[in-house]
Order: sequence, then C-alpha cells, then structure tokens
Amino acid sequence: MNILDKIVADKRKEVDLKKSLIPVSQLEQSILSNRNTVSLAAALRNSSSGIIAEHKRRSPSKSVINQNLNVQDVAVGYEEAGVCGMSVLTDGKYFGGSLDDLLLARAVAKMPLLRKEFIIDEYQILEARANGADVILLIATILSKKEIKTLSETAKNLGLDVLLEVHNEEELYKSIMPSLDMLGVNNRNLKTFEVSLETSKSLSKLIPDEFVKVSESGISSIDAIKDLKQYGYQGFLIGENFMKTDNPGKSATEFIKAMES
Repeated sequence: MNILDKIVADKRKEVDLKKSLIPVSQLEQSILSNRNTVSLAAALRNSSSGIIAEHKRRSPSKSVINQNLNVQDVAVGYEEAGVCGMSVLTDGKYFGGSLDDLLLARAVAKMPLLRKEFIIDEYQILEARANGADVILLIATILSKKEIKTLSETAKNLGLDVLLEVHNEEELYKSIMPSLDMLGVNNRNLKTFEVSLETSKSLSKLIPDEFVKVSESGISSIDAIKDLKQYGYQGFLIGENFMKTDNPGKSATEFIKAMES
C-alpha cells in the first residue's frame, strides 16, 4: 500500500466518523453556506501573475515545512501580496491542517479559498461550502470517472469552482467534462514524490482551451512560471516556496513584484 492508498483509506474512516457526528442538515444551516462565492477560475483568467499561494504545515514528502505560523496572518499576507487565491490544506493526519484553518482564513480574506483535501464523498463538499471555501480540489488518481462527475456536479450546484488534478494522459482523458472549471497538472508523482515540470508541458496540449490550466508542485522560480505560460498555463500553485519562510506573505509579495518587473 503506497502513501496515497493509506491517505485515502484513512480519509474514508474519517468521513464516516464525521457523518455520524455532524449531520448534513447542520452543515447546510451554516451561515457561510449562503455566502456568495468568488471564482478562482475568473481570478486566474484576469491575472498577470496567476499565483495560488498555499498554507501547508507539513507533508508526507517533506515532513515539517512550517508549524509556527498563524493561518490568519498567512491569509492576510497572501491577500496583500495580490495572489489570485489561497489553497488551504485541511487534512489533519498527513498535512497538519484542519477545517478550522479554512474558517480562520475566511474570517480575514475576501480572495477565493480552495479547500485542498482528498475528496472522496459529497459530504466533504458540503463541509467545504459550510466552512467558507470557494473552490474544491478533486484528484483524478483516487476517483473513478463516475465519481468525478458526481462530485464536480455537486460542487457546481453549490456554487463552487472545481479544480481537477491529473498526473498523466490516462487521468486527463477520463476527467474532461463540463462540470470542471480548471484542470491542474500535478508535477509531483504521488507514488514516488519525484517532481518534473515536463509533466505540465507534455499534458498542456491535451487540455481543451475552455478550462483554465493550472500547474501544481515544484514551482519555485519566476523562470519556471514564464516557461509554463508559453504552454498556456494561467494558474500556478505555490506552497512550500512561501511556507518555508518566516513570512509567507512577504515572500509572495517579493515574488510577484519580481515577476511583474
């Protein structure tokens, strides 16, 4: 069993437990369930930088990245830097995140918030909506075509944007459907954790133009972004590059200024 299989197996148990504790009716009554969401896809289309900045404390591949920061400070810093949106890791066991991180970021930020999670059940999409998310992530490698369709349509019905993440051609072909807004190419092989931007480049020509193209993982330089823009990418998910510093917001500000100069 590889790390991804372990994460998904644990996630199924976690979701079953949550369902027994917090009924769907309670999620639907959340004040945030009625707020007007903000489109990340639209923000990326209208941006010169295309940066989606991440809040991530740790990961299975890097262990601890940064445990010392307040998520609200990070959110304020990212918003002031002018990023297009913020990705918030909500997995607890493997990434040290929680839904509270999403709630706290929502309390201080107006920008689009992506719930970055291993979504396997419609319940998690209702959770995302109830806790202030504007966007959900679906990961093709852990979902069937039918599941992608069901989950993405559920999200759209709730007014959420959908970012679908793929790693190869096979995943891309099973995933393309109208209920997606963005197609993300993860440059990290989730089985080996090796990273290569060539993954984004080779898959770019297979992604239809109606979807916003997003490149994820291993992006740490302005040159890499400039290179990827030539392949039609409009979104760039950057996590560890900012989070490993003492002040992610300042780091993002300097990065975006350097990009635009």
